[in-house]
Amino acid sequence: MATECGVRRGVSRFLASRAGIILVGLAIGVAAALLQQSGNPPNMGICTACFERDMAGALGLHRAAPVQYMRPEMLGFVLGAALSAFLFREFKPRGGSAPIARFLLGVFAAIGTLAFLGCSWRVLLRLAGGDGNAVAGLAGLVAGVSLGAVFLRRGYTLGRSSPATPLSGLILPAAMLLFLGLVALKVSFGPGGALFFSEKGPGAMRAPLLGSLAVGLGIGMLAQRSRFCTVGAIRDAVLMRDVHLLSGAVALTVAAFLTNLALGQFRALPADRIIAHSNHLWNFLGMALAGLAFALAGGCPGRQLFLSGEGDGDAAVFVCGMLVGAAFAHNFFLAGAPDTLADGALKVGGPGHYGRLAVVAGLAFCTLLGLTARRRA
Repeated sequence: MATECGVRRGVSRFLASRAGIILVGLAIGVAAALLQQSGNPPNMGICTACFERDMAGALGLHRAAPVQYMRPEMLGFVLGAALSAFLFREFKPRGGSAPIARFLLGVFAAIGTLAFLGCSWRVLLRLAGGDGNAVAGLAGLVAGVSLGAVFLRRGYTLGRSSPATPLSGLILPAAMLLFLGLVALKVSFGPGGALFFSEKGPGAMRAPLLGSLAVGLGIGMLAQRSRFCTVGAIRDAVLMRDVHLLSGAVALTVAAFLTNLALGQFRALPADRIIAHSNHLWNFLGMALAGLAFALAGGCPGRQLFLSGEGDGDAAVFVCGMLVGAAFAHNFFLAGAPDTLADGALKVGGPGHYGRLAVVAGLAFCTLLGLTARRRA
């Protein structure tokens, strides 16, 4: 028993160190590039926002046929984090901190990421693949998280979570386990019913199930122990000049870049990207909304999945908000359209009229929340 406890403490100390967070970033960057090479969408590999959109489609929450698949990586993130939390005795069910506000933050985070076409992880992975259009997205992400940091410095809070029953903390991991069984068996509940599987488009681009699940479980376990978070990296650098988490995000980018080079996946072209557009204003504003929503909710979408695995009901509410927001984005035509080439001419994509209104509305909501949800003396 003493030896077992010593091993757990040693692993925890290492993954919490600078070397540990760099190792986790390297692992995620390599894994994302390998998943792309194994069949996941090009110029992506891993994207928590796009994958939640695919999951929403698989459940029938939207009917955009090209983006419907129950992504095993996402299921693995939650289940891997839950397994790690149990192994290291960190499964602590909690919740009750402004659930409706967190749900709406998740909704608007999904709308912002799908206006840009990527989450905070995919911003870095697109840069590592040579996609220069992601520069505007990265600038927007930094701007949004920095504004969130200003609100945090001025006393922003959604209140403290309270301890909850073990059952409540197990709800989302149990749902992910159920979804895993359904996707593994390719269950259909009737003609024309869920689960839906895309036959073409990004949803049909998928690495083998077992490999995807193994990557998700591994990342979930490592990230839960190391507290890996791309949004937290920017927030800590702005608020405290602390670059601990930032070193992990940089390692992710470098590892993905080098792996893409080795696999011949690096393409330094500015246009005609798969699942990307060059409308730089809305790349910036979409990720500014997403970054602000992530900062106000307490972490990037990956971090929210990992927290939900260790029993955090507030993070689970945010995850549900992103699933619903992704469904809204496609049901109400809010998502950005990718660039296309027709007869050698580039047609610039991006969000349409309703999508732009939704991004502006989201920025207004998040700003109002940041200004009003403050500690009282």
